[in-house]
Amino acid sequence: MSDTIQTISEAPPLGRKKAGLDRRWWTLIAVCGATLMLMVDTTIVQVALPTIQRHLGANFSDLEWVMDAYALSLAVLILTWGSVSDRFGRKRIFVGGLAVFTVGSLLCGVATTPAFLIWSRASQGVGGAAMFATGLALIGQDFRGAELGKAIAAWGATVGGAVAIGPLLGGAIASGIGWRWIFFVNLPIGVVTILLSLTKMVNVRDPDAKRLDLAGLLTFSTSMFLLVFALIRGDADGWTSATIVSLFSAAAAMLLLFVVVELRQERSMFDLSLFRNPSFTGVSFATFAIGAGMFGMLTYLTLYLQNDLGYSPLGGGLRLLPCTVLAFAIPFSTRSLAARIPPGVVLGAGLVVTAGGLAAMRFVAVNSSWTVLIPGLTLTGLGIGLANPAIARVALGVVHPQRSGMASGISNTFRVAGLATGLAALGAIFQSRITSSLRPDYKTLAPRLGSAVASGGVSAAQQALPGHPGVGAAAHMAFVSGFDLILVVGAIAVMAGALLTVFIRARDFYRPPAPPTATPDLATTTAGRRPPTESATPLPSRDEGSILVR
Repeated sequence: MSDTIQTISEAPPLGRKKAGLDRRWWTLIAVCGATLMLMVDTTIVQVALPTIQRHLGANFSDLEWVMDAYALSLAVLILTWGSVSDRFGRKRIFVGGLAVFTVGSLLCGVATTPAFLIWSRASQGVGGAAMFATGLALIGQDFRGAELGKAIAAWGATVGGAVAIGPLLGGAIASGIGWRWIFFVNLPIGVVTILLSLTKMVNVRDPDAKRLDLAGLLTFSTSMFLLVFALIRGDADGWTSATIVSLFSAAAAMLLLFVVVELRQERSMFDLSLFRNPSFTGVSFATFAIGAGMFGMLTYLTLYLQNDLGYSPLGGGLRLLPCTVLAFAIPFSTRSLAARIPPGVVLGAGLVVTAGGLAAMRFVAVNSSWTVLIPGLTLTGLGIGLANPAIARVALGVVHPQRSGMASGISNTFRVAGLATGLAALGAIFQSRITSSLRPDYKTLAPRLGSAVASGGVSAAQQALPGHPGVGAAAHMAFVSGFDLILVVGAIAVMAGALLTVFIRARDFYRPPAPPTATPDLATTTAGRRPPTESATPLPSRDEGSILVR
């Protein structure tokens, strides 16, 4: 079947049987299934990191890259895939992303070295970015009005559900059938979702999308890679070394060049004009802050529970339930109340509560058990549950519906860019604090002891210095010191995001224009007639006019 041009106004009403009501809901199921797989993979791997470290002989930098290779690929390619989908169609890019993600999962499962796993995780991110970039757009093209709100709520609940089940599922699999199955489990889900997408979705593309923003892709991806690489290598090479300073400088230069390039593009992949809206700017940077300060912290919570306190992957996942269950349940239980409160207020409150939860966990001490984390985990779960739906409401609500695809793409980019940056920055601070807290004689005997403690905890320190009975206690003290510090840093980052929500204003939200009221003409009124009213629907513009449907 060939592509046919169809204007938005000519599309059949979505509620009619002819439009395929069942097909629309199958599309939603496919998108939510892919999103669940995508988001679970960001949390399920975190729980298995200590097991992966032992089986593959990975060091702390390797573990950081296992997470960052995935997040970095997502961050730099979401907007690019969104631009590509405008040209070739959302369905095609979504299905292609599913296929790449599924194959990448297979490669991760058969990895035998840290480097192979890292590159396989990067390939997962390439496919995941295509799925992330098109998922909300696929929902938006099929749903309108109140049904669109329900569909987005289902998608948001899927994200919360992924946060909830990821650590528990990852712990159960890693403790039971082995860490490789946390990747193999994606294979049947990916195949079923691909088949569902091929048979139930329609392909929609923009006829005005003639070329890709290659300059934007190159400058943005290079800037992000240089920044994350500098953060990961900073402790090993020295923060004031020529290498690290050069990497940071090059990252800043490439980011500036990216801005210049995007301002000169006729159809840029990153429309900087959206940031003229203070509310859009506020929600974007608030999203970055919670990604960096909270979601980046989950990896180190896992390392603390398993490597320092000695719990199994399943045991560690179970102890995260106060956070993960609330992150899933709160969006459902507060949906009606949140709908009556300005979303900027809800988002700000969610971030404040999340920052308070991170600060509450700051009371971890050398002799603490895991129960000291419960108040903080409870607060962070509540905060995440409030913040996630509010982010979507603000990011999509402050732009014209025709720009919702780009708005959601930018929002998701800020989310995963925050995750990638947070993982690297918190990891650098964590390892540096551990190294500085160790006794000088231990560091002399084992120069890489700080890295070993950061990635493997007390047991790694004892293996690095066998026959030194005091090294275990010293490693535990250093680990707790590093963990406490990054909790403070994470809390500050999330609170900064909360402060940025003051820029979210009710008047910035898009409101459909009301139909003009006709002014009666005396002559025609006398004759019992009224002049015709002007159409409330403007003619489609170049950006809003026609779409291609397959």
